[in-house]
Amino acid sequence: MNERQKDLVQKFAALGGLFVLVTVFSLASPAFFSVGNGMTVALQVTSIAYLGIGATCVIITGGIDLSVGSILALAGVVAALAVRGGVNVPLAMLLGLLTGVGCGLVNGLCVTLMRLPPFIATLAMMLVARGVALQITDAKAVGGLGEQFAALGNGSLWRVVRIGADGFPDVVFPGIPYPVLLMIALALATGLMLRRSRLGRHLYAVGSNAEAARLSGIDVRRVTLFAYVLSGALAGLTGCVLMSRLVTAQPSEGVMYELDAIAAAVIGGTSLTGGIGTVSGTLIGAFVIGILRNGLNMTGVSAFVQQIIIGLVILVTVWIDQLRNRR
Repeated sequence: MNERQKDLVQKFAALGGLFVLVTVFSLASPAFFSVGNGMTVALQVTSIAYLGIGATCVIITGGIDLSVGSILALAGVVAALAVRGGVNVPLAMLLGLLTGVGCGLVNGLCVTLMRLPPFIATLAMMLVARGVALQITDAKAVGGLGEQFAALGNGSLWRVVRIGADGFPDVVFPGIPYPVLLMIALALATGLMLRRSRLGRHLYAVGSNAEAARLSGIDVRRVTLFAYVLSGALAGLTGCVLMSRLVTAQPSEGVMYELDAIAAAVIGGTSLTGGIGTVSGTLIGAFVIGILRNGLNMTGVSAFVQQIIIGLVILVTVWIDQLRNRR
């Protein structure tokens, strides 16, 4: 069995697990399998998916990024403070995105030029970005951002509302949230980049064997730098979308999100040793985590037990990945 076949096996195993979860929770709670709850789950999964796509690209190169949760908070806070300062919303969102790009660039330079281990470089960025976010907001939430700021995170396409006989609006179809549409677009674009472009092939080559990639003429530093910049950019985008959903910028937002992103990638078949991974698998992993949390909430399982269950799922998944690599 070659590596591609192994990747497909793990991806379909994750997909099978996803269907099992949907079936179990549908039987446990009649409200679980509904259009409204489906859209809620999809919306909740978007943050994990955005970060997971970036984490997938970094892990494929053989690295790791622990800073995305803090970059998320910093980017969202920067965008919110810009709006409070009179900057129009699109430009403020762009500033938040560029903040993420800048943090990712620093991570990449630390890994490629300073030759720091990715774990240490991104751990330092995690602390720095979180500290800056808390410092510039005095550890307080930034509110009063207006309806236009909330449009990206709370708007939806094809929303159908009719006025009932009592004169009150009745939602016939909640519509497809803009963050979900953005998730689909990002997944398609990144998936095509990984599978159909020279850059994507170089990412896999670097993760499989960096020295062999260098000897074959690939600019390993530039490819690695791109992966961290992309991860930072997606973290910045996640911060803008998430703060838009909340209509409030929280400097403490995004704690532990980096672990969800890594878990989604690994559940979907991305190997922690590098060189293996797909965006489609990461999306499946993100939905596994999202549906697991949503279903456990609807069945009344406490948040503490949820952490135990999700931790065990991650543990088993990484163990399976290690077994695959040993073989």
